[in-house]
Amino acid sequence: MPQLAAPGESIWHVLFKKKKKKHTHTHSDTLTHTHTQGAPLSAFLSSRELEIAGGEQISFATYCAQMCTMARAVFVLGVLVLCQIRASHGQGGCPTRQELQVILRQVHKLLTTHETSYTQSLRSLRKKLNLLKNSTVRQSAKDHSHNGTGTCPPPETLLNGRRLGGVFTVGHEVHFLCSAGYDLVGAETRVCMSTLHWSGQAPFCKNLRQNHSMDSLTSTLSPVRSLALNSGNVRPSRCTHVEGSTHCTCDAGFALTGLENSLCMDIDECELFRITQTGRLCLHNCVNSPGSYHCICPPGYNLATDSHSCQDINECESRKHNCTPDQVCVNTFGDYRCVQVECPKYPNATYIKTAQQRCERNPCMVWDKACLQAPISVSFHYMSVVSNMSTPRVLFRVSAARMLGDTLRFSLLGSQGRRHFSVVRSGQQTGQLLLVNPVLGPATLEADVEMSELERHNLLGRYVTKVTVFLSPYSF
Repeated sequence: MPQLAAPGESIWHVLFKKKKKKHTHTHSDTLTHTHTQGAPLSAFLSSRELEIAGGEQISFATYCAQMCTMARAVFVLGVLVLCQIRASHGQGGCPTRQELQVILRQVHKLLTTHETSYTQSLRSLRKKLNLLKNSTVRQSAKDHSHNGTGTCPPPETLLNGRRLGGVFTVGHEVHFLCSAGYDLVGAETRVCMSTLHWSGQAPFCKNLRQNHSMDSLTSTLSPVRSLALNSGNVRPSRCTHVEGSTHCTCDAGFALTGLENSLCMDIDECELFRITQTGRLCLHNCVNSPGSYHCICPPGYNLATDSHSCQDINECESRKHNCTPDQVCVNTFGDYRCVQVECPKYPNATYIKTAQQRCERNPCMVWDKACLQAPISVSFHYMSVVSNMSTPRVLFRVSAARMLGDTLRFSLLGSQGRRHFSVVRSGQQTGQLLLVNPVLGPATLEADVEMSELERHNLLGRYVTKVTVFLSPYSF
């Protein structure tokens, strides 16, 4: 039995109240969301699909089209029912045009309200999904902090070697060393990355007598490259593949080369420094080695603590010489000399050794002028200098402890030393022996420096110092 409209209520309200009894759900009730466990929430938000109460997923456009179709059907059904009601009450046939316009406005108002409600429900749904996403991220971070997922798993045990470092958190490094007789293949240092994976290739220790792991690589190389590979100058690179891209690296001292950067070629630091830099990488000789270089020194030198310079070995102080007790050990740059000191011979004069490197004249008769003209003392001084030393350079100083006369004279005896030496006065009682020209070693130079003491131009005595200079074959 059709229900009549109440006073002030249109027949459309009566009809729609009947429909509401069958469909009393709202959008917030019927529009539910589904989220597959493990699927990204962003993918769900971008799909713009809704799930209706029956479980079927439809898009937003499809849902709007269905709602419009339903509104048209309701409108047509309402007009037919209204025609029947009016006919049964004797009120004529179908509604007039004016009544249809009223019905259309009510349907439009209903659809507008429905659309507004749907939009608000969709916004509320998206807001809830965003809250759910943020909550999931926070919970994941919280789980990571509680479960210690900010730490990389412990690296595999290195057989025939050992691992240095016991901190496995992000950003920390571990280092690997092999035992004697084994060579490390792979990364010497690995870093715990933010992805909680270790960088580089997992290393292992290879027996130096086994080369099976390199046979396949050497077979693809030219003979020259194969020889370099076997000598350690070429080795495979370490490559990581991330998101479709490949990143290859080499150990320190190697540079990427080969097809697709598959090989690491040793950098010859000695040759590179010689070409590109001024100065010297090593003080003496530079020897290239796979991934590095080292400096060597000539015999008689030790490599200094800076691994660059050469330091002379003092064989005399370290007693690494074979000099006899009556000989003087003279240390030179890179070597040593054993010197036999003998007192000189002058006419009518005799000398006695008063020290290991000093001879003094025996007393003379007052009438023996030849003896009185001989030096009162003869000293021996030995020194070592480097090759090609810059000049002028002061080598030796001689001075009088006390003066008996009123004048001191300094001079260079003989002609053999005048090519390289000169004697100058540096004070009232001091003279200096100068090296005036650079000399390339190895060489031995000699000079006799005389100091004469006079009183009113009369000779009181002569003092001679025999200087022997040993020049090294090296400039250090």
